[in-house]
Amino acid sequence: MQKRIILKDISTLPIEKITEEEVDKETKPLIDKLSKIQNKLYAQRKYAVLIILQGMDASGKDSAVKHVFSGVDPTGCNVKAFKVPTVQEAAHHFLWRISNACPEKGMTQIFNRSHYEDILVPFVSKSISDELIKERCEEINMFERGLVKDNTIVLKFYLHVSHKEQQIRVEERKTDEHKRWKYQKADVIAVRKHDEYVKAYNFVFENCNKDVPWQIVPADKKWYKNFYILRAIVNELEKYNIQYPNIKL
Repeated sequence: MQKRIILKDISTLPIEKITEEEVDKETKPLIDKLSKIQNKLYAQRKYAVLIILQGMDASGKDSAVKHVFSGVDPTGCNVKAFKVPTVQEAAHHFLWRISNACPEKGMTQIFNRSHYEDILVPFVSKSISDELIKERCEEINMFERGLVKDNTIVLKFYLHVSHKEQQIRVEERKTDEHKRWKYQKADVIAVRKHDEYVKAYNFVFENCNKDVPWQIVPADKKWYKNFYILRAIVNELEKYNIQYPNIKL
């Protein structure tokens, strides 16, 4: 049984004694390792890899994708950012758009937000009943269990940023020309509802942490957040027999 996750009890700062300089030295070998594993994964076509990134607004999901997967061949890797459902998506079961985006064998798929938005948003907005939210949790557990049984390696990361740091980053979006395009009024609303989303995430961790456990990533320091995710992915993939296929010439 997984240990219960309570966000207020977990630090948003690095949980180990390591400097940014030390991380810089360790990052390059890890990027090389991930690149080699991904090449073998693509050639072998035995496993698929699904990386799920969740977190508050401005927790660093985009930068995690950019830095962690900087050495990965784009041929074998896709990124899907889940926004507010379109009219077509909303007309289907909530897992329809998720299922369509899951990776085929040999591919790595990154979800920037995911099916968990269909738990978190209704939980905060009270747009559907508690009973339906719990039913969705059960469906997600079954869905992820099915992926795992079908040789999909699933890793779920929650980018744990403090309320103070979140406020700073959202304010930066107003003034930094490189980040201004990201700014939306909805960000301000999300920051104001930080505590409500913490409760929603605690609910998710309580009800969707079985076959695929959540990894809580301290995200106040961007350099540590990226390193943590990269190292965790490499460590997990190294547990599998991912090799180039034997070809008889």
